[in-house]
Amino acid sequence: MKEAIDKGNIPKHIAVIMDGNGRWAQKKGAMRIFGHRNAIAAVRDAIEGSAELGVEYISLYAFSTENWSRPKEEVDALMEILVQAITDEVPTMMKNNIRLDTIGDTESLPPSCREHLRMGKEETKANTGMTVVLALSYSGRWEISQAVRKIVRKVVMGEISEKEVNQEMIASCLNTAGMPDPELLIRTSGEVRISNFMLWQLAYTELYFTEVLWPDFRKKDLHEAILAFQKRERRFGKTGAQIRPSP
Repeated sequence: MKEAIDKGNIPKHIAVIMDGNGRWAQKKGAMRIFGHRNAIAAVRDAIEGSAELGVEYISLYAFSTENWSRPKEEVDALMEILVQAITDEVPTMMKNNIRLDTIGDTESLPPSCREHLRMGKEETKANTGMTVVLALSYSGRWEISQAVRKIVRKVVMGEISEKEVNQEMIASCLNTAGMPDPELLIRTSGEVRISNFMLWQLAYTELYFTEVLWPDFRKKDLHEAILAFQKRERRFGKTGAQIRPSP
């Protein structure tokens, strides 16, 4: 399957909603946290598979602002898994020239998580290969609200006029400023919604939904998603005839 992928048409940025950990665990008669722990292998495969194909950014929806409403023991366990994953994976990221970045309200995370994230980002900041973006305590509406506040402050302070507010300015005030918008969104577990993820950035993203539960996601599933992406015609409002080369 990997050989069938057109290396000249690889999405620069892939976003992933990693869904199905709890259901995966329940199918095995285990607690939900068992699914979260076994999701690390899927994360590793998604990152490695993307890097091998030349993807520039992969954004992983790891923890939403809504996830704070889950049972405390599950949230605590998720934070522990996050810390351990960063500790374990940073050496591999260094070896493979991969940079770590984050989006979201990371100040709301426990101190140990913030510190490990800070160290991981600092250690990998000079790497020039693919960037792995962890969306933590993140929601699209929160991000847009933060951007609006930044712009309002600039207008109130007289730094800009309201006529200067445009799409480019809004994008520059988002957490993802400087990153290309995702070209492909993958969501696992059969759910077909975007769940408050990158609401601004996904305007022209190709959406791919798979029944595979996240802990079972492997490189072959990533390859399937990219092959599906490559079969689509991305018109951005134009007609098919406009974007196809003349015979």
